[in-house]
Amino acid sequence: MKDTEAASAKKIIPHSYIERPRYFCSFGGALCTLEALPETIAVLHAAGGCAGSIAWGQNGGSALQVGGFCGGLAVPSSNAGEKEVIFGGTDRLAEQIRTTVEMMEAKLFVVITSCVTEMIGDDVQAVVNDVKGGVEDVSLAFARTGGFKGNSYYGYDIVLSALARQFVKKGEPRKGTVNVFGIVPYMDSFWRGNLEGVKKLLESAGLKVNTFFGEGDTLESLYGSGGAELNIVVSDVYGIEAAQTYEEIFDIPYISVSLPVGPAASAELLRAVEKKIGLPINVEDLIGAEQKRYWRCLDLLVDCYYDLDLQRYALIIADVNYAVSVTRFLKEDLGWIPVLVQFTELLNDQQRELLAKKIRAPGADYAAPEPLVVFDTNPSEAGKYLIDRYPRRETDLYVDSLTPAFVIGSSLERDLAAKLGAAHLSVSFPVANRAVINRGYTGFSGGLTLAEDLISAAIAGR
Repeated sequence: MKDTEAASAKKIIPHSYIERPRYFCSFGGALCTLEALPETIAVLHAAGGCAGSIAWGQNGGSALQVGGFCGGLAVPSSNAGEKEVIFGGTDRLAEQIRTTVEMMEAKLFVVITSCVTEMIGDDVQAVVNDVKGGVEDVSLAFARTGGFKGNSYYGYDIVLSALARQFVKKGEPRKGTVNVFGIVPYMDSFWRGNLEGVKKLLESAGLKVNTFFGEGDTLESLYGSGGAELNIVVSDVYGIEAAQTYEEIFDIPYISVSLPVGPAASAELLRAVEKKIGLPINVEDLIGAEQKRYWRCLDLLVDCYYDLDLQRYALIIADVNYAVSVTRFLKEDLGWIPVLVQFTELLNDQQRELLAKKIRAPGADYAAPEPLVVFDTNPSEAGKYLIDRYPRRETDLYVDSLTPAFVIGSSLERDLAAKLGAAHLSVSFPVANRAVINRGYTGFSGGLTLAEDLISAAIAGR
């Protein structure tokens, strides 16, 4: 690699402003989390427009997934207005909680607060404690989730931390039982499939797995999650705070690994769990068998892969989970060449350092320049970063010189892909041009699914 290329590859660019943000506020993330939780209803202490804005934001960003059990436009809300802002909204909230518990069927009701109700200082804890005395056979909890606290991924952490303190019971550690954190419902359009992929991967190693939001999970799973032997955070940022809360309250240790997409990352997860708590099987035998199956399946495409020149230069513009996992998958498991990785969230210096290090970690054996790592909340700058590193040739004044290229990000990157003449696949929020039900990219099999989607997109114009 040339010296100039090496310097460029290590360049970390700070954010300047947020253009077309790729997330909701923390209140929105909290609502999405509760909508996905079984037998649970969120009660909003918020202005009238909050639920509607989030519902249609989900429609436009979560691959057409909206609502859930008593969610979307059906979610109960205090609909705080001018009167509540001036005189306080605690009476209105108490009325809404009692009415909701009386009319709607659930085992857990969680009050979450918005910017308006946080700023007027309503004592939500006092209201919830007061109402608890008048209801039976249900649980009440609350979380302070004012939208100004952070983005929707942080709302996920706030809610799970609040439930750990107010709802989850403390129990004796159960050998071989683990909780999974880090996949945020709806903000990850593939959350159902991704949770299922992680669960199957860990179950194949002999573990009992609680994913909270997945198929087969119940509210009882959350209630008993204080007795797990280990918490596994499949993210470098999301879910860390929730796992730390569990460690503080229930003394459950945790590990953090990147979202396990494909054989290399899946093997890393299994080895990390084996190192922390041990596994009842030979983990290397399991990894060897799964990797053999992965490569045997992919081997069927090898002739076409080379004859059709399906290797691509990849631009990844995504949230933390997908920026890291997709880049590593392309580099280590598919043989593509990532040239630009742009993180689209506000991150602190410590997080940036960790993520940049993971992107530049040793991967595939072939020689290729390290990707340019960018931390910029304005994704429209991606084209400029690309041109800085791959200047236009003098004979091609109006064409970017990097080809064949592939853009992986959200549906907002379609214009960039069209400009580059590149194929495009939406995986990161917002995903507005795909419908997703239970598709997922985690685990060994999930890597094959992602390879299918990428190669299918690359040849769609044949």
